[in-house]
Amino acid sequence: MSKLTNEEMTALIEKAVAGDKQSLETVLCGVQDLVFNLSLRMLGTFPDAEDASQDILLKVMTHLSSFKGESAFSTWVFRIAANHLKNYKKHMFAKFPLSFEYYGNDIENADLRDVPDLTQDVEQAILAEELKLSCTNVMLQCLDAESRCIFILGTMFKIDSRIAGDILGISPEAYRQRLVRVRRKVADFLSEYCGEYGSGKCRCANRVNYAIQNHRISPEHLSFTSASISGQTALEVKEAMEEIDGLSQVFSFCKTYQPPEDLKKFIEDFLGGASCSVVTNASAAGNADRV
Repeated sequence: MSKLTNEEMTALIEKAVAGDKQSLETVLCGVQDLVFNLSLRMLGTFPDAEDASQDILLKVMTHLSSFKGESAFSTWVFRIAANHLKNYKKHMFAKFPLSFEYYGNDIENADLRDVPDLTQDVEQAILAEELKLSCTNVMLQCLDAESRCIFILGTMFKIDSRIAGDILGISPEAYRQRLVRVRRKVADFLSEYCGEYGSGKCRCANRVNYAIQNHRISPEHLSFTSASISGQTALEVKEAMEEIDGLSQVFSFCKTYQPPEDLKKFIEDFLGGASCSVVTNASAAGNADRV
């Protein structure tokens, strides 16, 4: 989608709204990367991100006729996704909320002694990398949903404050101020506790078996290290990328991933099913900016 001009995207959307399934599939596949990666960072796990992404893509499909081109299509999709994810209650961390205090206490007081070898012949380095990627992603769940969304938009997607403010319904100045605060909060935590990104005592390699024992990672299901990296997520929204507070290098762990094949298959199966016409013909329930 990042290679399409505004005119080409507008033409595709018009065809999709008129009932052309191929155009609709192109539109949905064009935004699935940004939808999935925003969902993954907001919710913390691949299964929850996949479920939420399906919901969001259905919302995009249902409200497509209400897109008026007053902003970039990616901004419009981000707004739908952000509103959905900030209020999403079906994910694991909604049931088991985290805090920086809990995370810090676990690092300081976890008893790593006498934990058996649970690696199941998987290389220690691979498991340590899985734990690092999982931990830094789950750490974001220590933020409240609004702050988490601000952090992700500014740090992972590097969205300009004007666009991010539009997505979140706040002024660019308010967005920048809140982004500085939340980035500093995350940076302070990493600096104090994390030995990978800061000067803390926590090292992933030393906690692999402890993490397996506590079901934080599984040698049988390596979600992060087995996922394919995406290099094209939301490139079109990087207008006048801003250096907010000099902490960009600290947050270089925010990789983007290709959506699971199941999500791509969901789009194909849905568009090929009888229910597609019901959704594509649904009238928008009010302005899609509020969904």
